[in-house]
Amino acid sequence: MKTKRIFQLVFAFSAVVILLASCKSKEVSNTTGWAYNNPKNGGFEKASFRGQITGPGLVFIEGGRFTMGRVEEDVMKDWDNYPRTVTVSSFYMDEGEITNFDYLEYLYWLDRVYVPVDLQSVYYAALPDTACWRHKLAYNEPYVENYLRYPAYRDYPVVGVSWVQATKYCAWRTDRVNEQILIDEGLINMTNEPTAEGHFNTEAYLLYPDYEQNSDRRLQYILTGEERNAKLEDGILLPKYRLPTEAEWEFAALGLIGNTLNERILDRRTYPWNGQVTRTDDKKYMGDYVMNVRRGRGDYMGVASALNDDANYTSSTYAYWPNDYGLYSMGGNVAEWVMDVYRPVNHDDVAELDPFRGNVYETYKLLDDGTIEDRDEEGNVPKVPVSDFKNDRRRNYRSANNINYLDGDWASNLDLDGESWTRKNNNNSTVNMYDKQDYPKGNYSLVSDNSRVVKGGSWADIHYFASPGNRRFLDQNEATCYIGFRCAMTRLGSQSAR
Repeated sequence: MKTKRIFQLVFAFSAVVILLASCKSKEVSNTTGWAYNNPKNGGFEKASFRGQITGPGLVFIEGGRFTMGRVEEDVMKDWDNYPRTVTVSSFYMDEGEITNFDYLEYLYWLDRVYVPVDLQSVYYAALPDTACWRHKLAYNEPYVENYLRYPAYRDYPVVGVSWVQATKYCAWRTDRVNEQILIDEGLINMTNEPTAEGHFNTEAYLLYPDYEQNSDRRLQYILTGEERNAKLEDGILLPKYRLPTEAEWEFAALGLIGNTLNERILDRRTYPWNGQVTRTDDKKYMGDYVMNVRRGRGDYMGVASALNDDANYTSSTYAYWPNDYGLYSMGGNVAEWVMDVYRPVNHDDVAELDPFRGNVYETYKLLDDGTIEDRDEEGNVPKVPVSDFKNDRRRNYRSANNINYLDGDWASNLDLDGESWTRKNNNNSTVNMYDKQDYPKGNYSLVSDNSRVVKGGSWADIHYFASPGNRRFLDQNEATCYIGFRCAMTRLGSQSAR
């Protein structure tokens, strides 16, 4: 009797397993009841997907709410970042700053691909400004000549890179990472001799059905059996690498995940670690600096035989302890570019969820036959302002960019007339808002549409600038010896790592 009961249970269990397997292999739509991936009823495809993978070099940053802004005394009296509560969505960020060696790989690729003389300007435009190390009354020529390429500085952060150059590096990295993913999946072949017109470009691969990079294995349409490229719906390719937003950078630098309990932040942080000091209380390293900053007037590295800072200028990206997210050098070494356009009143205008200023909406350039224009000589897909394709049904439509508040709408062209804002009949609202007249006629403002936010302290700064809430700005085409960058990536789907 007992044996019979066991047999019945085993049989019932087997039936359930078979039923589940059958259901899984014939998954149907909850709304129509039609089976997915069935060529007999249209072949609507549903690819298997286990979640977004973490791209090379990235660390997952679980988002949430936090107090964004300056939480210590505003000694510079800028009053441009008072504290307020915002929420940042989960995202990914490089665990360390982009190093000289990382950037040399990029330069090598450009030099290899843009061989024709008329395209060499692409390579030269990407070169860092090594002369940024020069100081008229300091001997810095060894850094001008050696810092970028000499192996001793291989793991040091690249500097002399403008915001524009950093953004182009992010785009290049996106393409190389996605190209390698497709190669590993066997969906394209490695191109041993890439050209300026024919190198892999993620946007072009997704947009042009006839994009070919032959492979022994390609995906097929279930309905027709035709070979095809991977699509966005397949979940194989990663989103773009990009610069982090100001809010993302500040949130990641604070690393509040390490001192939060049941939604309560247990210890206020001035820097990317607990407490208000810049030295460690670890018994083994008691008193050592936890970041690379200028200690005081004329003191950049401490005293011989006890180089507490252990760096004169920059240091290895991984020379100091990471914060609670596992991110290195968020409190010093080099300051870093972020995506945002700088405005002193960003905090009054931007959204409370994923705040950002600098949106410029574009769409793909269409030909008369409705197809997308082919790639340019640098391999990029041409785009035009989204205002050329206005959609009157959208309530949140913006006909231009949103660098300035309400820019592109009927009320965008505002000027300060006495004590009130009045509308002006022109399109340059930035010039109207910020005085561009030289002294003595006016007080020339450095703020423009090209002003980009810089976050974090550097080897050249005092401790004050190492607090994540501080912000500075610089023109997007300029570069210095104390500003570098790191990349970020959007998290798609679930906001939790679980």
